Amino acid sequence: MRKNHTITTDDILIKLCHSLADVLSRATESQINYSPMVQKINKTSLKPDIGCFVLFDGGFTGLVVTNFSASAAMELYQNYMLRMGFTDSELAIHHTADDVANILGELMNQVVGDFTGKIGRELKISITQNQPKMLALHKQIILSVDTNLDRPQVRRVSFTTANNNIFYLELAMDKTEFIQIEEFELDEQDSDSIFETAYAAQQQNQQASATKNIKDNNENQHLLDQLGL
Repeated sequence: MRKNHTITTDDILIKLCHSLADVLSRATESQINYSPMVQKINKTSLKPDIGCFVLFDGGFTGLVVTNFSASAAMELYQNYMLRMGFTDSELAIHHTADDVANILGELMNQVVGDFTGKIGRELKISITQNQPKMLALHKQIILSVDTNLDRPQVRRVSFTTANNNIFYLELAMDKTEFIQIEEFELDEQDSDSIFETAYAAQQQNQQASATKNIKDNNENQHLLDQLGL
């Protein structure tokens, strides 16, 4: 990376938007887009129907919130589960089901991992974060970072699913700049790493379970044959 390159809070927001869109698009095999227009807001909040929040600390402090409508949450959940090999009859039918919150929480965990990995490599800093928390909501809940921000910057970005359902990303962090004073090489990583690894593990577990069931059935039939049944 060239010397004197500067990364601002808005650059960090763009990288977060990229991670959110890329990971969800791969996970659901559908197109996730975000608006090129960013809205300045005064505070972050969890809103109905499903909200998620993650707190960052380390190289910089920030709070990330995503707010899903029921229709957007169900579309993402259903597409992900169907891609994983589940059938329609096995899926939850309401956005308040625990399974929906668990899957969206896992997807947001993958988003956070993708984002912190890229930021860590590009800025050469270490960032820690808590486990994403998903909540089914009926009322708005105001959130704030558990520390005093000297110059708080709060932004909201609108995202759209393939079926034109809308959800929102909100970011609160200090206004900051990372200024490069020496040149260095960026570490490269496979762009499909996080989700594809999880998907491969899921497929392997399903195959192993199916193989075990076939083996058990064969052993049971062999026993019945020996007993003359």
